[in-house]
Amino acid sequence: MSNNNGGDVLSSSLLGGLIGAALGILFAPAAGKKTRKQVEEWIEDTTETTMDKMDDIEKVVKKGKEQIIKHIN
Repeated sequence: MSNNNGGDVLSSSLLGGLIGAALGILFAPAAGKKTRKQVEEWIEDTTETTMDKMDDIEKVVKKGKEQIIKHIN
């Protein structure tokens, strides 16, 4: 059984950052329609960037795990 606390902390931090940024945009002075469009575009961009970074992190973690297992055996 593995312990995924590091991944949980990273995911929680990213989610908190996303929520905080979205709230900041929502409460900024701008027209509602314009603000909603900005939030939508920002969420799409941020989601794509976050997923790419998570994929990169997953690759690094898998490679590190393989190296650890190789050195143990």
